[in-house]
Formats: sequence, C-alpha cells, structure tokens
Amino acid sequence: MRQVEGTALLVTIAEDLPREPVLKVWALDKVVRKTGFPTCTSTLNIQNGRKPFPISAFAALGDLSQLAVGFANGAVTVVRGDLIHDRGTRQKTVFESEEPVTGVEFRDVARLTTLYVSTTARLLKLVISGQGQGQPARTIEDAGCGVGCMTVDERNGDVVVVREDAIYYYGIDGRGPCFAYDGPKSLVQCHEEYLAIITPPQTTSNAKSNTLRRFGGSQAEDLFNTSTFTVLDTELQIVAHSESMVSQIQTLLNLWGDLYALTLEGKILRYHEKTLEQRLEIFYQRNLFIYAINLAQKSGMDAAQQNVIFRKYGEHLYQKGDYDGAMQQYLKAIDSTEPSQVIRKYLDSQRIHNLIEYLEELHEHHRATADHTTLLLNCYAKLKDIEKLEKFIKSPGDLKFDLDTAISMCRQGGYYDQAAYLATKHGEHEIVVDILIEDSKKYSEALKYICRLDPESAYPNLMKYARVLLENCPKDTTKVFIDYYTGKYQPVLEIVPTEAPAPEAGYAHNAAQAVQNLANRIPVPFRNDAPAHQVDINPDVNDVINLDGNNLTTSTPSYTPPRPRTAFSSFVDHSNDFITFLEACLAKPDVSESDKVDLYTTLFEMYLHKANEDDGHDREEWEAKAKTLIEGKDIPIDTSNVLLLSHLADFKDGSILVREQAGLRFDIFRSYTSAKDTRGAIKALRKYGPDEPALYPAALAYFTSDSRILKEAGNELDAVLKKIDDDGLMAPLQVIQTLSSNSVATMGLIKPYLQKTIERERRDIDSNQRIISSYRAETDTKRREIDELASQSVVFQATRCARCGSPLDPPMVHFLCKHSFHQLCLNVPNEAEGEKWECPTCRPGNETIRAIVRAQGEMAGRHEVFRDALERSGDRFATVSEFFGRGVLGVPGAE
Repeated sequence: MRQVEGTALLVTIAEDLPREPVLKVWALDKVVRKTGFPTCTSTLNIQNGRKPFPISAFAALGDLSQLAVGFANGAVTVVRGDLIHDRGTRQKTVFESEEPVTGVEFRDVARLTTLYVSTTARLLKLVISGQGQGQPARTIEDAGCGVGCMTVDERNGDVVVVREDAIYYYGIDGRGPCFAYDGPKSLVQCHEEYLAIITPPQTTSNAKSNTLRRFGGSQAEDLFNTSTFTVLDTELQIVAHSESMVSQIQTLLNLWGDLYALTLEGKILRYHEKTLEQRLEIFYQRNLFIYAINLAQKSGMDAAQQNVIFRKYGEHLYQKGDYDGAMQQYLKAIDSTEPSQVIRKYLDSQRIHNLIEYLEELHEHHRATADHTTLLLNCYAKLKDIEKLEKFIKSPGDLKFDLDTAISMCRQGGYYDQAAYLATKHGEHEIVVDILIEDSKKYSEALKYICRLDPESAYPNLMKYARVLLENCPKDTTKVFIDYYTGKYQPVLEIVPTEAPAPEAGYAHNAAQAVQNLANRIPVPFRNDAPAHQVDINPDVNDVINLDGNNLTTSTPSYTPPRPRTAFSSFVDHSNDFITFLEACLAKPDVSESDKVDLYTTLFEMYLHKANEDDGHDREEWEAKAKTLIEGKDIPIDTSNVLLLSHLADFKDGSILVREQAGLRFDIFRSYTSAKDTRGAIKALRKYGPDEPALYPAALAYFTSDSRILKEAGNELDAVLKKIDDDGLMAPLQVIQTLSSNSVATMGLIKPYLQKTIERERRDIDSNQRIISSYRAETDTKRREIDELASQSVVFQATRCARCGSPLDPPMVHFLCKHSFHQLCLNVPNEAEGEKWECPTCRPGNETIRAIVRAQGEMAGRHEVFRDALERSGDRFATVSEFFGRGVLGVPGAE
C-alpha cells in the first residue's frame, strides 16, 4: 500500500493465491454515497508467468508512471502507464533469478530511472528508462538482504541496505559509505536524516529460558518475543532512539514530518523529532560535546551559537584538567567569548604558555585591548621569550595590537629605541618626537627629525614642541619657523647605508634588553636581576633616529604656508627671536593685507615691549624703530591699536602721531566695520556719534550690508534710524536708497520707520492745509472789508472814546477800523487835518507789518545769504521755498 504524495490517491496491491495479485488506485477524496468507501479509479491484475507466487516487494514512482513488483520466485514485473486516469498500462517482466526477490526501489535522477533489485544473495540494478534502457541487470554486490531490509533515502536518492553486520549505502556509481551495526534486521525505513531499523525477537533454546517460559506462561513468552526499534543518525553515528517493543512493528510510515509505526496489535505510534535545543541539551548532560558540535554544524547553526558549544566544551575540558584541549576550544570560540573569563582562569592556574596562545589569537582577531597587549608583553617578559617578542613587535601586515600600549610599555621599560622603532614603523611621527624630547632629552636631534618630515607632518610637531625647542635650540628653531612660514621649507632626506647587524648586537639582543626591562616591572620567580646594558637601535630604525648622517637631499615643497599669527604664541618669553621672525615674514613678498596688519601691529608691540625692558640708548633705539614703523606710508596698522599700545607703553610720540591724523573718530569706526567687528562699531558709534553725526549714515549702510552683521546689530539699527530721523541727518528718500542697495534689509525691518515718517508727513500736510484754509478765509474776509470800505458808506455807532472811555462829543474823529476818539484824546493839532491820521489802537500792528515788508525787500537783494543757506541745507527744496516766501523774487513796497 502506497500513498501518492501531494494527492488523495492510494495504491494498494492484494493477493489471493492462486489468483493473480490485483492493484487498485483509490481516490480518497471521492466517497461512494451508498457504501461510504473511496472510489476505485483504476484496477489492474499483476502478471507473473503461469504459476502464481506471493509478492515479496513493491515500489512506485511518485507520479505512478512506473511501478515495480517483486515476487518470491525471483521475478520482477514493471508496470507502465497512466494509472491515475485509467488510460491503459503495459506490464513487462524485467528481471528473473533463481533467488527470491527481497526488495525493489526506484532511483529517478536527471531523466534516468534506475531500478535496484535485491535478492537473498545479490544486489543488482538495471536501467528501465533513459540512457542504457534494455541492458541486462548489473550486479552491484554479491550479497543480498532480507525482506524489508532495503529502502531509499529521499534526500539524495541513495539506496540503503541493512544486513546483519552493517548498514550499506549505494549510489549511482556503486557502493558508498557503510556503518557497522551488528544484529539481525527485519525492517528499515528512512526518515529525513534518520534511519529506523526493526530488530526481530531473538530466539533462545537454553534450559533457563525454557524454564522461564514454562513457569511464566504467556507473559514470559511475550518478554522473550520483544523486538527492538532503533533510530540511527548515520551522519553523526549515534543512536537517536531505541526501545523494546512487546508488540512487533509491522510497517513504518513517513507522514506529515513524523515517523509512524504500525504494530501487529493495530496500534499506531508516532515519533516526533526533538528540537535542536533539546537534542543539544541531551548531549550537554552526557558531556558529548563533540557530537553536539557535529550536530550544530550539520544543522547549519550560525557561528555565534556554535561558539557557545565550543565554550561549554572548553569549560568541561578545563574542569577535567585538560588545559591544552580546553584552550583549543576557547580559541575556536574566541569571537563570542568574553576574553576576561578565559584569561582569569589561566592566570589563576599559571598556564602562561596557554595564556600567550590565547592573547596572540586575540590580537590576530583584532579583539585585543590595551590591557591585553600589556598582559601579553608581560607574559613574554616572564618567559623570556625573545623570539616571540621580536616577532610580535615586528609582525608584518596590519597592526594586530594596540600600538600606543606597546610603545608605552617599551618606554616605561626604559628602551626608547624600541619604542621609536614601533612609532617609526607605523608612521607615528609625533610619538617619535615626543620620545626624543620627553624621554631622551635630545632636543637638537628632535628638531632635525622634524626637518626631515614633509610639511604636513612637520607643522603639528613643530607647533606642539615649539616652546621647548626655542628654550633649548633658539636660533635653529627660529630659522625653521622662518623657513616654514615664508614658504622656503624643504624636507631634509637622510640616506644612511644599510649595514648587516652583528650577531650579538642585533635586534634580538635589543629585544632581550627590552624583555629584561619589562620583567623588572612584574614579579617573576625565575627572573634574572642582572642590570640591563645600553644598546644601539636597529639599523632599520636608524634611518629615522640617527640624526648625524652625511648624505642629505632636499625635495621641493608643495604646501601653503600658514598665517604668521599662528606662531605668535610660541615665541612667548623669546622677544628677540620673535622680532627676528616678524621682520623676516614682513620681508617676504606678496604678504596678504590681513597678515600685514597682524605682522605690523605685533612688531610695533614688540618694539615697545623691548623699549620698556631696556634703558638708555637701547630704549631710544627701540622707540625710534617703533616711530619709524608707524610713520611709514601704507602701513596697515589700525590707529586705535596704535593709540592703545602707545598708551600702555607710555609711548607719547605714538599718541601724538595718532592725534595728528585727521578724522580719527570716523577712521576708528571704519576700522571696526572693515574687520566686521559689529560690537566695536556699535561701541564707537555710541561714543563718537554725538560729535560726529556723519557716523550714523555710515552705520546705517554698514548694518544693512550683510545679514550676519544685521543680526549682530540687533536693535541698534532702530536707534540709528531714530537718530537720523530726529536730527534730520538724512531725508527719508536717502534712507530708502541706502537700504535698497542690497537685499539685507526688509520692509518688515524698516516698517516702523516708514510708518512714523509717513504719519509725520501726513500730519504736516494736514496742518499746512488747515493753515492755508485759515489764511484763505482771512484773506477773503479782509478783501470783502476793503471792498465795502471802498464802495459803501460806513456807519459809526461808537458812543464812547476808544482811549478815555467818555461819551463822544464834537470834535471827534472816526476811523474806518471802527475806532472813534475825541480829537483831544488823539492829541493832534488842527493844522494837521490835511495829513493822514492813523488809529492809535491799530498803529503797533501796522508798524510790524511794514517792518516785515521792508525786510523782505532787503532780502531780495542779498543773494550770498541765499547761496550759503542752500549749501548748508539738507533739504534744498525746502530752503528755496522758505526764501521764496521771504520775497527773494521781489515784493512791492507797502506803507
């Protein structure tokens, strides 16, 4: 009985001797309603000659296109056709032998179908489809197997045959691996990577067994008739499961990923594989770590999980005292093991050789820390392993240890040449210079070493140790500074002939001294306390460290000299050398303007500093140099700096020269704006603005020249606009033109100023409109009065004198202004009747008007006053309007 995988079809073969066996195909998903049984889709009688024999073996391809049936008479019949749809089949006896057939299995690979046939005496194969079809069966091995003792491994198509001595695998090329497993076998079945074997009950005839059967009855019989069910993992060569079965197993089935066993009692047992973690745990409990490792590798576990097994195995071996074996496991798990755990164990057990092995592997895997490097060097020192120490320090390829730690250990041991070798080998120029200066105190050699470096490497080393070098080698160091900052620096390349090292004085001897010094730092029971001797450095290192070579070459520099001001701080307490450096930098052609400002200002300051230090003639000489420096033409020294330095140094000549310069206040403000010093510009504006109104328009233009400057100015722009508006320093149109020269100032920024200006102009316009309207109304009133006086009679109704207040009586005088007086109160004689009389009450106002008219007439001829007013005016149109109102164009006289 076979089930077609992936379908609901079941193939069965039934035999009822002496009739021919009957093969049927059942559709399990199609049930007959009347009977409730599956539908039989195909029926076929299997032919085996004239005499019927029992079926001993059966096999089928997965698609039922071919079936093989083996019989006890040694014949094998192959059925081909479409059994699923019952479209006809063909049968053919492909093999006949004298031995009964015990098993048949198909191997279908690459369009080649091979049928394996086993008998009681042989194992054969024949091609039934593909290249080689029709050829007679070929004997693979002259040994057969029992019924049910042959199966096929679905994973690779190999045929598995179990015999009493071993388990054999057969591939397309013949016999493959075999595994010894003694004992009789009655049934075999492959389940994934496992092999399930049934061992039949063992028969016995001794007297003791017979006695037990006689007295035990059926229970004792069952005990002696038990079979063994064993599951093997042939790859790991382990027994995965084994148990004794009272009820013998009739068949084994692979279904739904599990293994099922059908017993003679009709019971079905399911066997499910444990998880990988459970299987590993079983190995751990039994200390079978090798099997656990093999299982993990076979299962495809990642390296981190395998390392856990290696670590457990190593701990097991360490507890057993197998330190070397444990170390091998720790080395395998080094990538995921905390190094401190292993190191602590081997330190406690004083297994220095193993510890060195582990520390070296840490460095190989680039997992070593500074502490690991230190410990490894200490271990080398304890064991006096000169060869390994030299190999470690001179290891080729990528750096496998912490360079700083190794150099530090050599320096602490007093072997600066070895430390310099490591630093030089790995291009640590700064450390080499540090060793020469801080440890060896070889300042001149350190400076020469710096001079051999390329400009990019020489600069940071020169700047770092500039003060120390100036203190010990002032002239040479100043010269190096001048060459570097004037663009004349050229690295000096030293060529030292290579000589073979002497056997006793080679690097191994130097390393021995280094080991001895390292050993002095740790307690070693077997350490030799003999004093160390001074040794020469390896010739390879001498290429860098030996500074007394004779062969020198130069190379063309390709660098941009830094700004001179970066070196100023290095010359503290070295004023003479500093002045030499500044003068040399100024002598260089094509000095940038910004550098000129720094150099001239600093040189001026140093001249004054030297003048204060010296007395007498030297003081006068330094002051003369300072005065000459600031008197020169086009000297870019800020006047405010000159004034400040002169004041601090009590240099009166400098203060006088600064004060003699015209427009000092405005120039100070401009110096702040040129340097983009917004705070300084604001400070100068607040200080000098009240006396220099022209600073405010300049400040307005500066604040709006750049967005960054505008942000730094903050509310100061509003103050400047208010000042300009209040004092009338600029017309609104001029302010707008200044602000519109770039896109820095926005409308939102000057909106308050514009609103205020527009509102003020509107108020002035409204006020002027009101004045004009009042003047027009008054003029119309006066004109009407004049017309009435000229064309109509006037009725005087006053009854009292406007001067004395008494009732009017003749003689009396009436004026057209409606004022009436006694003639006596006017104090006018009678002979003046012909003259024009004027009302005494209105006379003061009339005199004022006549004076204004006379003044306007005089102003019409004074053109120089008009021109002067125009030149001083900020709003000339308003000035012209004002003079036009004053009668510049001429007015008629009025009396």
